[in-house]
Amino acid sequence: MADPAPPTGEVPPEVEYAPAMRRALAEAELALESGDVPVGAVVLDRAGEVIGAGRNERERTGDPTAHAEIIALRRAAARLGEWRLTGCTLVVTLEPCTMCAGASVLARVDRIVYGAVDPKAGAVGSLWDVVRDRRLNHRPEVLAEVLAEECGAVLTDFFARRRVS
Repeated sequence: MADPAPPTGEVPPEVEYAPAMRRALAEAELALESGDVPVGAVVLDRAGEVIGAGRNERERTGDPTAHAEIIALRRAAARLGEWRLTGCTLVVTLEPCTMCAGASVLARVDRIVYGAVDPKAGAVGSLWDVVRDRRLNHRPEVLAEVLAEECGAVLTDFFARRRVS
């Protein structure tokens, strides 16, 4: 039997965040141009508007902290004029690593939405669960696997081409 439809007026979260995830996927595609792992991220404000966007730039900049999430969080903070991103949502194509999960907690984002699961380095439930650690003072809501197949395919293709080269 199919799942019942949500009550009238309610949009399932995975549908609500699909447009933002597609924007993050567009950022991931741009990362390919510089030879970076194709990960993209956007930060949404309370109204759902993009206030920060980023893509992996480690290869381009030589900066080990130039992950898509860090760049998007920095741009969102600059746009708001403060480091607290309360009320904001981080949308990213790949489950955040420990650095990015920690930065999300420290930035006080309300929610993390991600696409592909990262069983090797994910810190939002896969390998670690930094964002739900009760010892921390802030724990964002997590919505996992939004457009997971699309997000995973970009990464799978990238690493398959890299192995052939």
